[in-house]
Amino acid sequence: MFRNQYDTDVTTWSPAGRLFQVEYAMEAVKQGSAAIGLRSKTHVVLACVNKANSELSSHQKKIFKVDNHIGVAIAGLTADGRVLSRYMRSECINYNYTYESPLPVGRLVVQLADKAQVCTQRSWKRPYGVGLLVAGLDESGAHLYYNCPSGNYFEYQAFAIGSRSQAAKTYLERRFDNFMGSSREDLIKDALIATRESLQGEKLRSSVCTIAVVGDGEPFHILDQETVQQLIDTFEIVKEDEPPAEEAQPATEQDAPTDQASGADQGAAGDQGGSPMEI
Repeated sequence: MFRNQYDTDVTTWSPAGRLFQVEYAMEAVKQGSAAIGLRSKTHVVLACVNKANSELSSHQKKIFKVDNHIGVAIAGLTADGRVLSRYMRSECINYNYTYESPLPVGRLVVQLADKAQVCTQRSWKRPYGVGLLVAGLDESGAHLYYNCPSGNYFEYQAFAIGSRSQAAKTYLERRFDNFMGSSREDLIKDALIATRESLQGEKLRSSVCTIAVVGDGEPFHILDQETVQQLIDTFEIVKEDEPPAEEAQPATEQDAPTDQASGADQGAAGDQGGSPMEI
């Protein structure tokens, strides 16, 4: 995208009916390191890629606990995500104090979307440059939502946002039919594999990813690095036991050269906007 006379503030419409400042905020989400979420009937798993600005610095925190039954993973401007997670935490505390029950996940997501929408209709404000994957469990079951800087929100079975997330989404789409009946361990395994796909060649280690789980009888918590590394080691063993699936892949690519070309184009597009945003 390039500057033009219709992107000076967020309230100016272009002749094509677009709000460029909102679209720029959505592009900021694509620049952040990848965040992945997937759910079954009883559990929701969040995963994110940890990226540091340099070898001398630590990585930014990408997963936040909101309440015992809700957590979020972010991609984009970390500072904006931190402010929004604090707002969500405050809403959960106020609701629990007033009604003595946990805040339903869907209601919190709507309140968060309304807060983001206000920033698209005020000339003295800017849209939040962060996308949030909201994982939660309430009386109606497990939920996974995506909140967009535009004020829209969507519920997903599995989703990935951020830089190089297209490879993770491709894997999640292949495994989509199995998620509802998956166990907690299977969800974590799929989350780790999807995270590895978004790394594009970099070795998957516990130091470059974070995993969080919430489920029936299990409050939201982030797994420690030792547990994650043990799960990664188990996944590497399973990977060696699956050569038939890898041998079947070239035949599929020969049958569909057009899909292969389009996939390469998508990969190239993802690499162009693939620098992780750590602010």
